[in-house]
Amino acid sequence: MKKAIIGKKLGMTQIFTPSGRVVPVTVIEAGPCVVIAKKTVEKDGYDSLVVSFGDVKESRLNKPKLGAFKKIDAEPKKTIKELKLEGDYEIGATINCDIFSENDKIDISGVSKGHGFSGVIKRHGFRRNRMSHGAGPIHRSLGSTSASTTYARVFKNKKMPGQYGHDNVTIQNLEVAKVDRDRNILLVKGCVPGPKNSLVIVKEAVKQAQKENSKSANKEGGN
Repeated sequence: MKKAIIGKKLGMTQIFTPSGRVVPVTVIEAGPCVVIAKKTVEKDGYDSLVVSFGDVKESRLNKPKLGAFKKIDAEPKKTIKELKLEGDYEIGATINCDIFSENDKIDISGVSKGHGFSGVIKRHGFRRNRMSHGAGPIHRSLGSTSASTTYARVFKNKKMPGQYGHDNVTIQNLEVAKVDRDRNILLVKGCVPGPKNSLVIVKEAVKQAQKENSKSANKEGGN
């Protein structure tokens, strides 16, 4: 990918377009991210950048992580991740939110909110059982789960109560509404997975990049 950055979801707000239309946006603190190492095909078998994000006290890091920052004489950061970025980034370089611009299409990955053990109405959107005619205290239960003695068991992948949320989620083709370089802020139209202050990865839209590549290939083929 050409563009990607680590960020923190700060919450949601709204902005107004010149025509007066209200647009809900998610506020993301994107970067700055510092490149602390580079993975290469010759040494590691693939190309990627090891980047860091988020201020943290030295006492909160273990010795291997702290040593990685002292090796390049950089301030310690809380989060360390690998990003497969194109471009000539040197160790110690900083990636800022201005790699994106307004109206860019992006994909955002994060961990969704955890809801704990939930029933089928909340987890799968089931409707309630009837509230009268002797239904009993089972109004929010899932009802029958299998056939009678023909199979005498519950099949796999049956929608039932259980753990809900806390999954890795990616929302594609979101749009950047505004870029604030001074405060390292991205305003993204729509919602983003995860609770407030959770970590997210912002990257260029995969489908949009494929679309542009196919268009350029068609033009070259036509010429």
